[in-house]
Amino acid sequence: ITISLLIMYNLLANRLLMETYFSIEFWYIISTILTPIGYVLQDVVADAMTVEAVNPNFKSNHKNDNNFNSSIIKEEHTIVQLYGRFAIILGSLIVGLINLYMFSGLNQSMEDINTIYANIYLIAIIIPFISVSGVFISRIRNKNIIRQTTFTVQKLDYQIFLGSFIFVIFAIFLGTLKFPFSREIVLVTSLILISIIMRLLIKNLDKTQKNTIIGTSIIIFVYRALPGPGAGLNWFEIDVLNFDQSFFSLLSVISAAITLIGMLVFKKFMVDTALAKLFVILSILSAILYIPSILLYYEVHKVTSIITHGIVDAKFIAILNTAAESPLSQVAMIPLLAWIAKNAPIKYKATFFAVFASFTNLALSAKELFTSYLNKIFVIKREIIDKETNNIIEAANYVYLDSLIISVIIITLFVPLITIVIIQKSKFKSLD
Repeated sequence: ITISLLIMYNLLANRLLMETYFSIEFWYIISTILTPIGYVLQDVVADAMTVEAVNPNFKSNHKNDNNFNSSIIKEEHTIVQLYGRFAIILGSLIVGLINLYMFSGLNQSMEDINTIYANIYLIAIIIPFISVSGVFISRIRNKNIIRQTTFTVQKLDYQIFLGSFIFVIFAIFLGTLKFPFSREIVLVTSLILISIIMRLLIKNLDKTQKNTIIGTSIIIFVYRALPGPGAGLNWFEIDVLNFDQSFFSLLSVISAAITLIGMLVFKKFMVDTALAKLFVILSILSAILYIPSILLYYEVHKVTSIITHGIVDAKFIAILNTAAESPLSQVAMIPLLAWIAKNAPIKYKATFFAVFASFTNLALSAKELFTSYLNKIFVIKREIIDKETNNIIEAANYVYLDSLIISVIIITLFVPLITIVIIQKSKFKSLD
């Protein structure tokens, strides 16, 4: 992670020096490869720790395991995942505050923007520093504590290992090729491979639990695969509503702050609400929260600005919408992660978590794919200007933006609800 950040810093601050060794494209590819490797390795270890933090077989905190019932396990897993997401969002808040400070009073020249981004990459080196410092702080704090823990090391399950290995090789191979329907083929094949690995992980569970996991997985996948409006909405906000980097930084700060508060406020709701019911509520709320974007497109903000003497303008509506929308993603994510951790077989806890997290992340790939389909139906174009001649190469076109957003609202509202009704009336009914 550190090397990746240093490469990006030097690409922006010392481009000519970097080009004397390798091309800019080469450096960028190396940085782009190093970043996910670092974060994935760190994330896998962290996920394994959070999953095993709540384990009914550990008797240190519970004298009688029989009293450690399902609802308590669910609650504790939810709290542990809430801590993890809280830390992530707190990091986002800090990043947002830094960006807000760095971009305030920005001169829009490309040189100034590059300098600011370079400094941001340099500041970001504190991220791996904090991670590593935690190890040393732990050693210092616990130097007088003698821990005697016996671990049962499981033998390597070659079926799961080989299945995962084939999946990785396949994803890399197809991901680097460009041919018709490559994204669709990668997504479908990845789903098949992940499903096979998931089947191997749950093969020793009873039939009812298997069916519940399958049904809940489908509900989760459908909800996370719902398409969005894509980049066109952001282009509209930048080009037509004149939102700049500083304002987007402000939105990210507000979003992170409201999310942190929302996670604490909705803690009991996340623990007590069944997943199927939770996703019904979230689908309805998500659909409603696209409405302000429609209002901004139809210039309702101009009317409200006149009535309120400039208070309720486009930025005010955007801030209000961000505040309402911010907690939703985490209210969906925390119970989801807690559900994965709770249902993980004891023998494969960390592996189960990693595989099911990959499955839910595939839903995000499906989301991008479905979003691209909508963008092909409702074409949104941003103005493109030739830098040398200042001639307009392509004119902006936001005519179909309202149709795009309305389509997203309809899909977001009805597709999850129909899916949940079908699943809940079948043998795969979600009981969690």
